Amino acid sequence: MTRRKGTGVDDGDRQTRWLLVVALTVQFTVALDMAVVNVALPDMKADLGFTAEGLQWVVNAYALAFGGLLMLGGRLTDIAGRRRTLTAALVLFGVASLGGGLVWSPGGLIAARAAQGVAAAALAPVALALITVTFPAGPARSRALGLWGMAGAAGGAIGVLAGGVLTEAAGWRTVLLVNVPIVVFAYAAARRSVPADRRTGPAPRLDAGGALLITAGMMVLVLGVVRTETYGWGSAMTIGTLAAAAVLLAAFAVVELRVDRPLLRMGLLAHRPVLAANVFNLLLASGQFGAFYFSSLYMQQVLGFSATATGAAFLPFCVGLVAGSLVAPRLTARLSMRWTLVAGGALGAAGFAWLAGAAGVDAGFADSIVGPFLVASFGVGMCFVPLGTAATEGVAPAEAGMASGLLNSSRQIGGSVGLAVLVTVAAGAAGTSGAAGGSAGTSAEAQVSGYAAAFGVGAVLLAAAALTALLLPARTGAGEARTGEAAAASGAGAGRDGKREGAPR
Repeated sequence: MTRRKGTGVDDGDRQTRWLLVVALTVQFTVALDMAVVNVALPDMKADLGFTAEGLQWVVNAYALAFGGLLMLGGRLTDIAGRRRTLTAALVLFGVASLGGGLVWSPGGLIAARAAQGVAAAALAPVALALITVTFPAGPARSRALGLWGMAGAAGGAIGVLAGGVLTEAAGWRTVLLVNVPIVVFAYAAARRSVPADRRTGPAPRLDAGGALLITAGMMVLVLGVVRTETYGWGSAMTIGTLAAAAVLLAAFAVVELRVDRPLLRMGLLAHRPVLAANVFNLLLASGQFGAFYFSSLYMQQVLGFSATATGAAFLPFCVGLVAGSLVAPRLTARLSMRWTLVAGGALGAAGFAWLAGAAGVDAGFADSIVGPFLVASFGVGMCFVPLGTAATEGVAPAEAGMASGLLNSSRQIGGSVGLAVLVTVAAGAAGTSGAAGGSAGTSAEAQVSGYAAAFGVGAVLLAAAALTALLLPARTGAGEARTGEAAAASGAGAGRDGKREGAPR
């Protein structure tokens, strides 16, 4: 066994395995909580007296806090330490979940969801950072990243099923209270396995100006996107909100170029693997999140599935994700990150295109869902390992949280923006279909037209992601492993011309 410098654990020993369990549990929980409340929203509205406008903030409060604070959460991981950040965020997440399950007012539930989002913004980056700094580049890290990707995808898929089952069996409060025992387990395991934070040099200072600008910019961006369903893309409200977000994010970039210890070192984005991985991740999330959303609506509103049956119908998607994640490390080692991502994106696009063509009023689960789900999910599952590898390749351990926060931010932005765009596409296609049908057509036919259009645009987004992967260097998997290992040890990697380069700048 070899000792990883700076981690305090040996590869392959019990402590390392427990650390991996913690990272996977955290990733699963964050993804679960993004999906599990959706099915319970009608019950929350009836029990607490939400208005229709207020109910959407049960989802939006979490999305705003999570999306707005991801970069800050990732940087706090590097500054405060991984163990301190992890345990503090777990406590906050557990308390917020308990409070949300016990509240008796709409405002209290919205506040609890916002607190969950704050905690999740620290938990998501630290989970990935724990893996990248603990496992050496190569097969060990590839296996861990594959499991990390599966945990996140499984959390989202199982969240739909769990939300329906828990709401029907025990009430909506259980979709929040279920987090408490998971958090208690993760906290106890983290105290046992995650090494204590030790620092040899002076503690880095937090870039307060950058933190304020990126947090405000991300929150305003997410706010503008999630409200497009109410105001529309062309409204003065939406245009003004998105313009304000653009100004704040541009100011953030200017500040980061001028400070000594930035929240996000802009040179990181000049590193081709990091940039390509984040663009790919943004496009992948845009298509995948929308497909999840509209598949659920299609099964419930057209095929007539119950909430529980809809959740169970996502199991083929989970199977495909697991299979794709298991195959990905071998493909990456044999081919490269580039070609594994190209293949995964192309398969995902093919699956969503099949879903668009198979959807119909009289279609069944077997002929319109199972096949497309398996193909799409296998392709998406193939992407997790090379994405995690590319996004952190050549990144020094001291910036692992920064790179992890960036990858999680690109996924959150992609999911939010993509879903809002696809909602607009679906509404437009459904309206056109209704108009063409004379007396507004049949409701089911119009809905299917809208859902099929959304699936088709999702396929285009994944095809664009596959093309983006061509920006990655054409290296063998072994070459990538050696480069990442050298970077983890010294913050430096081998350039393509054989000369020694520093950490990506």
